[in-house]
Amino acid sequence: MKHRSGFLVALCLLLVIAIATSAFVMAGAESSTTAYTGSHRVTSKSSASVKKKAATVYFTKDISANGLVKIYKALGVPMKGNTAVKISTGAAGDPYCLDPDLIGKLVKKVDGTIVECNTAYPGARLNTATHKLVIQSHGYDQIADVDIMDEDGEFSIPVTVGKHLDKTIVGADLKNYDSMLVLNHFKGHTFGGFGGAIKNMSVGVASSHGKAYIHSVGRTTDRLTLLIADHNEFLESMGEAAVAVRDYFGSGNIIYISVMNNLSVDCDCVSNPDAPEMDDVGILASTDPVALDQACVDLVYAQKNGDGAALVERIESRNGLHTLEYADSIGLGERYYYLRSID
Repeated sequence: MKHRSGFLVALCLLLVIAIATSAFVMAGAESSTTAYTGSHRVTSKSSASVKKKAATVYFTKDISANGLVKIYKALGVPMKGNTAVKISTGAAGDPYCLDPDLIGKLVKKVDGTIVECNTAYPGARLNTATHKLVIQSHGYDQIADVDIMDEDGEFSIPVTVGKHLDKTIVGADLKNYDSMLVLNHFKGHTFGGFGGAIKNMSVGVASSHGKAYIHSVGRTTDRLTLLIADHNEFLESMGEAAVAVRDYFGSGNIIYISVMNNLSVDCDCVSNPDAPEMDDVGILASTDPVALDQACVDLVYAQKNGDGAALVERIESRNGLHTLEYADSIGLGERYYYLRSID
């Protein structure tokens, strides 16, 4: 099913969200007509071929600083050299972005630098000077050095898979890092349906101009312009950009951890997000970003008594499952996974 939507970047972030949501309605976007196929978690009933290719996702219910360090150790992939810790620094006023008290111990454990890039829409994070004020207001500068990677420029990484992008454009300072911990706050998202590892390592690592390039499916790098693209092609472009970032660091130099708390339907790019309508779930980690995002999505669908209904609706109304389907098809990772509890 084709989903077409015009993305109008207007004069403020709240207007962006309102226009984007209206555009989905006017374009006839609706919940996916294809029934959700169920969990991709490997069980004893899974086929031999599925078991052979499945990735491992670690899980803990312990949403704490110690829980984060424990799940990082469970991965068994130590970060090397200069380590970038990619988070979303969150919009000014956002109450749900990752808490510095939660992530600080892990950031120190890997001797990491928190990294981010400027946005492509109006607001405090559009420009470096005011972006730094937002970072200070959220307290991230109190736990580690923070690098806005496109403050002094950008460069392109070739995209060698897929059918939309020829490159992804990232912050110039990415060249300063040998490894990356992609540390995600899993939640909903106005455009993508959900935001997790794939979004954080694609749009998140992209420079301000690079974000415009992904959202427009390679049509423009101009910020603050009318971006018109096929919606499914935007979801696919995120996957293509993510492959480029993964390959830039290489196997063993990039890992992924997602915190499933404060599960609003809105992204951390919203200053006044909707209140979460489901309980916190836990922390998940993997060396496979597709398996990690799939496991998080499966846990949303698995909630009882309609606890995750609002987030399921957000995922399906934006055709968010297609991000996982396409990312799997181009080799970013595997949707099937073993879920290993470390509790």
